[in-house]
Amino acid sequence: MSSLENPLEAYFRNNDDRLIHKWIHYFDIYHRHFERFRGKKPVVLEFGVSQGGSLQMWRDYFGRGAKIHGVDINPKCKELEQRNTKIFIGDQEDREFLRSIVEEIGPVDVLIEDGGHLGPQQIATYEEIYPTMSEDGVFLIEDLHTSYWPKWGGGYRKPGTFMQYAKGLTDKLNAWHSKQPRRLQVDDFTRTTKSMHFYDSIVVFERGSVVKPHAEKTGKATVNDPQWKRPGRLAGLRGRLAGLRGRLSRG
Repeated sequence: MSSLENPLEAYFRNNDDRLIHKWIHYFDIYHRHFERFRGKKPVVLEFGVSQGGSLQMWRDYFGRGAKIHGVDINPKCKELEQRNTKIFIGDQEDREFLRSIVEEIGPVDVLIEDGGHLGPQQIATYEEIYPTMSEDGVFLIEDLHTSYWPKWGGGYRKPGTFMQYAKGLTDKLNAWHSKQPRRLQVDDFTRTTKSMHFYDSIVVFERGSVVKPHAEKTGKATVNDPQWKRPGRLAGLRGRLAGLRGRLSRG
């Protein structure tokens, strides 16, 4: 999508107001997941106010009826408040502070997490706010390259980073199919998350009411080949060997 077709990138390219600092590939991702909220008066919450430019961008994108909120740890950001744009000052790792925001503004439709960029901050924000969002809300967390940067507490497959945390949630997304209930079972995340989307430096969660998936058949069977339905001893052995190789490679 060109910048002329993407209203967010077009705004960014023509911006002469408050500073906006974004990775360019983010704009297509934003528009893909946020477009359905335009003109519908969504409740928007962005972590990381900085210079306030992105709050202005969201106001322009979602429309005058949108309720825009920002969160930052820098008290000076409070000066950037405008009509229908409220800014909260606090530490996003403080779970009581996060809960107080939800109590004040109610269910959030669109959340953009661009705050402190440290794993504990990102995880706390997700755990406290995601379950309280509107039924069809979208939670987008960006700049996850910090999950791989040692100076930011990151590293390849390092526990405690949000990227590693999110990988574990993919199992919960598929928990309907678990045959090991003691290790993986359906929970609130499974029932309220329609999809997860992984991009370069971004993970998006799309909420929605989910019921147990089922398969159906239509048409006429013309090939007698039932073997594919049964994994068989050979397939089972291959699976065990693959698991063993994986454990050995992780050393």
